[in-house]
Amino acid sequence: MNPATALATVLVDELVRCGLTEVVLAPGSRSAPLALAFHADSRVRLHVRIDERSASFLALGIARRSERPVALVCTSGTAAANFHPAVVEADESGVPLLVLTADRPPELRGTGANQTIDQIKLYGSAVRWFTEVGAPENRTGQVAYWRSLACRAYQRSLGPSDPGPVHLNLAFREPLIPDGDTAWCESLAGDAGGPWIRARVAPPAAALHIPPTRRGVLVVGDGASNVRRYVAAAGMAGWPVLSEPIGGGRYGDHAVSTYHYLLGLPEFAEKHRPEVVVTLGRPGLSKTLLNWLTYADEHIVVSPGLNRWPDPTRSATQVAQVVDIPVAAGDDSWLHTWRRADAVARAAIDEVLDAGGLSEPRLARDLADVLPNGSLLFCGSSMPVRDLDQAMRPRRGLRLLANRGASGIDGLVSSAMGAALAHNGPSYALLGDLGFLHDQNGLVLGPREPRPDLCLVVVNNDGGGIFSLLPQASLRDSFERIFGTSHGVDLAYTAASTGTPYTLVTEVEQLPRAIRGEGLRVVEVRTDRDANAALHHDLREAAFEALRAELF
Repeated sequence: MNPATALATVLVDELVRCGLTEVVLAPGSRSAPLALAFHADSRVRLHVRIDERSASFLALGIARRSERPVALVCTSGTAAANFHPAVVEADESGVPLLVLTADRPPELRGTGANQTIDQIKLYGSAVRWFTEVGAPENRTGQVAYWRSLACRAYQRSLGPSDPGPVHLNLAFREPLIPDGDTAWCESLAGDAGGPWIRARVAPPAAALHIPPTRRGVLVVGDGASNVRRYVAAAGMAGWPVLSEPIGGGRYGDHAVSTYHYLLGLPEFAEKHRPEVVVTLGRPGLSKTLLNWLTYADEHIVVSPGLNRWPDPTRSATQVAQVVDIPVAAGDDSWLHTWRRADAVARAAIDEVLDAGGLSEPRLARDLADVLPNGSLLFCGSSMPVRDLDQAMRPRRGLRLLANRGASGIDGLVSSAMGAALAHNGPSYALLGDLGFLHDQNGLVLGPREPRPDLCLVVVNNDGGGIFSLLPQASLRDSFERIFGTSHGVDLAYTAASTGTPYTLVTEVEQLPRAIRGEGLRVVEVRTDRDANAALHHDLREAAFEALRAELF
């Protein structure tokens, strides 16, 4: 057996023994040993994509939804460089990825050899761990090295307190395909009882106990863990819960879904200074919420891993792995004022949305309302997730995800597809037109590839809609070309190029019927950027006017 085949066979077997079940491959020559080994192993589900960037975000989506490491394989050269954006997103959002890049052996590097770049620590600090595996050799001791290496890589990617991407750079000498000889200097077999090394998880950390108070608030952002436990504790303590849709805590009687408007009103924000705020995950969709965090006497950030914690406002006073929110005695006037204000703002917002016909915030609200229980909704990282944050009503039975670690618009189609493939139920995505076009290669699926049950709802305002809500919109002479970026692409033809079913929605009443179906499909909703900017202004003013009239 040639060394390349031996290394790939052992590495793949050990990763599977550790628990690996999903593999994404971008085809190439130098990675042939890994490709053949994964293809031959019936214990994994293999996904093949011709575009490395789409492949990497597909793996990211699968890993994000499943919360398990996914192997990502490519050949040498720029193929590996195209993985970098997804690796960055995995790093920032704590998603476990096993990045396996094939490479030329050392004697071919720096010589002008074809398809050879410097892949040593290619992703810099964006990975939890990097190893240059070394060119395999037919000598005793290699199997123990390879199997222990696979166990270390898998466990480091999984965490458990700090999951993220791990990079193994594998140098293969030719021959790259099996030569028909099965002889090797030592047994290639693994441990009969499971993985070569069994990693034990440390016991849970002791909880930080905080004094009982009614004037507390639970804030839930992206990437939060143990959400149900903390939401239940907040309910017992009489605290409002301010949860981003992707935080997973926007449900129940204590959920305040209009906090973006409430905290944007100075009178309300000043009157509702909390004694303590407990933050889960990484809130970042509402600047008014982030600014308000500085009002708290005590701001406790819950972070499973203490090597880094989210605190963009530098307002955290304590960081803990676990927090105990005690039941507080006394009246419930604190919670009552939050809930009353939420009801007033919600009524004002819904009245504006219902009177305005088809719009981006209404589409987000209504889509979240009509999806069946057990559904997954993947959100675009720019305006779609913000529209959901500002318009979505509390509900149960809906799982929301977004690439909000680095918040890029790249790879969204593939990420949504990966999440759908890992989800046990119907899946949907709400994307902007630029995000959809940025990853239109994600629609390219080979005839033998696993196909998701995924409806891509694309808001097409012919450009970068979020910029119309930012100060750049005042620069009328230069705005349209360098910020608005109108593209004029007919999305029906984009869908038709890959044979993807397509539907155009022109009236809000058409939405429930349009999203029905099975398999991969595209639903387009066309909107106007200027009208959308005006609507966001109207929503804010209506909420403020109603709150001032009812509460102040």
